[in-house]
Amino acid sequence: MGWFTAPDYWLTRLVFQRALAAVYLVSFLTAALQFRALLGERGMLPIPRFVARVPFRRAPSLFHLRYSDGLFAAVAWGGCAVSAALLAGLDGWLPLWGCVLLWLVPWALYLSIVNVGQTWYGFGWESLLLETGFLAAFLGNGEVAPPVVVLFLLRWILFRVEFGAGLIKMRGDECWRRLTCLDYHHETQPMPGPLSWFFHHLPAPLHKVETAANHVTQLAVPFLLFTPQPLATAAASLMILTQLWLVLSGNFAWLNWITVVLALSAVRWPGATPSPVPATPLWYEVVVLAVAALLAFLSHRPVANMVSRRQVMNRSFDPLHLVNTYGAFGSVSRVRYEVVVEGTLDEVPREDSDWREYEFKGKPGDVRHWPRQFAPYHLRLDWLMWFAALSPAYAGPWFGALVERLLENDRDTLRLLRRSPFPPGRPPRYVRARLFRYRYTTWRELRATGACWDRTYVREFLAPTRLAGTAGRT
Repeated sequence: MGWFTAPDYWLTRLVFQRALAAVYLVSFLTAALQFRALLGERGMLPIPRFVARVPFRRAPSLFHLRYSDGLFAAVAWGGCAVSAALLAGLDGWLPLWGCVLLWLVPWALYLSIVNVGQTWYGFGWESLLLETGFLAAFLGNGEVAPPVVVLFLLRWILFRVEFGAGLIKMRGDECWRRLTCLDYHHETQPMPGPLSWFFHHLPAPLHKVETAANHVTQLAVPFLLFTPQPLATAAASLMILTQLWLVLSGNFAWLNWITVVLALSAVRWPGATPSPVPATPLWYEVVVLAVAALLAFLSHRPVANMVSRRQVMNRSFDPLHLVNTYGAFGSVSRVRYEVVVEGTLDEVPREDSDWREYEFKGKPGDVRHWPRQFAPYHLRLDWLMWFAALSPAYAGPWFGALVERLLENDRDTLRLLRRSPFPPGRPPRYVRARLFRYRYTTWRELRATGACWDRTYVREFLAPTRLAGTAGRT
């Protein structure tokens, strides 16, 4: 079938596949380095407890068969190895059927992690990586030209990501319609980056331009993805530039990067001459068309969600995360709050005790500690601490366990932090948490104090707490 393939997109496929493999690598690395404290047998939300109450059909995962920290480590590091192999181009050395199966391996492994990841993995970019990764498995390798229907469906994912995000904004916070949301967003976003302070201090008219440009990119440009070239390439390129602007302005894990990867699938590279068209195996055509038909059928739910006045964002419509809905920042906080966690060695906790602050890697703490760039690496605890500051209800399932592990000086938990104020052999007697309001300093304050933040005490978040049965500990 001559219409089945697009020979002039061979370089597009190559660039897309290598970029996707890089995102996979970061995602598995994040899981491997953080899981013990978050999800392990002694984690804050242990996987064994989760799989005991949630059936396989609701959350398909290898860990329903068996769980151990060693097995999770093998899955995560195995995912890193497969991703690195794909990044190096191993799929190009395999027969076509082997290429398809190899690309399904990281999808299946990461699905197993996400489906037991609970709150720690409740972000839209997890489903976006899985949806993109599943479809990418059917792009093929050098034995066939890229299938047109797969390239189209990749653009369909990108359309839903951008257009859905644009709709959720226009239906949500009125500041998006007034073009004022970016007056606050750079200061109140979950995890600021090293340039966020400067973005916040851009002139108000430029913030309006930023917001208006965002609306154009998300509400108008996505329709151009389905137009002939070079217009589709121009649309995808504009989306890439917008995502890179967001990369500079904050830490959003790999959300921006997976969106860039999707946009790369619509770019036809200059000078990329059509490759010779090998005969496409019949079995491959049948499999690709069957997968496309399935995904087209499943797409009716995210479409219905997009056109609904009660649109929701970042929800999966099936346990395999094959088709999902996306969106971010339908509402924007006007004020930034942070939960500051402290411990003391004093036997009796008092307000004037020697309270020492725990420093997190990414979330604001010490007002003089300038934010760092972590994305696309994802600091999961830091992100959830931002939600905890919005409402204690977000922290209910895991915050108590975090405090307990700090009281134990748990090694795996402390590895998630930038600095613990207590040496390994002397855990704190008590831990407490307090809520502060944070704001960026002005240019004058920054020059005078060297602090990028100013903070004001609001209220107690958690009263001084100790481990049960340790009142007489020496």
